[in-house]
Amino acid sequence: MHFKVAKLSQLGQFDEIIDVRSPAEFAEDHLPGAINCPVLDDEERIQVGTLYKQVSPFEARKLGAALVARNIAHHLQERFHDKPKSWKPLIYCWRGGQRSASMAIIFSQIGWAAHQLEGGYKSYRHQVLEDLATLPEQLQLKVICGPTGSGKSRLLDALQRTGRQVLDLEALAAHRGSVLGRLPDQPQPSQKWFDSKLRQAMQQLDTTHPVYIESESRKIGQITLPDSLFSRMHASDCLTMTVPLAERVRFLLEDYPFYLQQPERLVTQLGFLKAVHSREQLQHWQEMIERGDFASLVEELLGQHYDPLYSRSMNRHYSRLSLAEQLDLQSLTPAALDTVARHLPQ
Repeated sequence: MHFKVAKLSQLGQFDEIIDVRSPAEFAEDHLPGAINCPVLDDEERIQVGTLYKQVSPFEARKLGAALVARNIAHHLQERFHDKPKSWKPLIYCWRGGQRSASMAIIFSQIGWAAHQLEGGYKSYRHQVLEDLATLPEQLQLKVICGPTGSGKSRLLDALQRTGRQVLDLEALAAHRGSVLGRLPDQPQPSQKWFDSKLRQAMQQLDTTHPVYIESESRKIGQITLPDSLFSRMHASDCLTMTVPLAERVRFLLEDYPFYLQQPERLVTQLGFLKAVHSREQLQHWQEMIERGDFASLVEELLGQHYDPLYSRSMNRHYSRLSLAEQLDLQSLTPAALDTVARHLPQ
């Protein structure tokens, strides 16, 4: 072997982190900052795997070697031809096997100080899960509570603008957390990629200062929060936002313009409430959408669905809710939220 092996703790020592797994593997999750230079693409990986099972490992290795050599040559010509001799790359595959070793050997023969990540992506994923289990306990969380439409996410934005620490789970999950929370034309990350982004965000926080976070359900769309973080949120100090109903309605109509512009999307999403509301109720709400009576619809949804759901969930889970500091806002304009944010601990 003509290359060295590096541990996860040494990531900061390298000029580039190269993920040689297939594009599909990379898309699901990867080390933050890594670039994807597959030595086998998705189709080639299936082709070699099929040959391995149906014909023989020897034939699969022959084909795999030819494909890997061709792909590494392509990356050398297209991505790395201008790298100096002092360039120091870290290369990884699924578990530190032949895919990353193939590129590391060739790069080392060229003269670069190429290293292979010990244990590959598998060791990184194991570390992510370990860290997600322990990092939340180190954080001084301040949980922002309040019913739907009370501007919790906007207050997080204001807190960030005024220099407070924020952990924005909905931004990381690309979802607003309710049945109507799916963002238009923006898919959610995979669970593993969310985990990676969450770990990275928590690692960057100062544990000696408060971290503001929004109260959430265990699931944000298709994403599941780690048990450790969910439990930590429930045991943490709370801030409760109180906003007049009319202002909540105005704010929600402003915050979800895509539903007003594409009412058929709203009808589709409300259909997911059929398990908790009668067919007659859903039909009534659909008729309100068809009439364009959105303000009345939002008011009814808050009163008959979101507020009762919120009340049950919060009282059941947040042990310090009764001690929460009350934030009374008459307006959810950026200026009003900035004023509130500036008065909260930094």
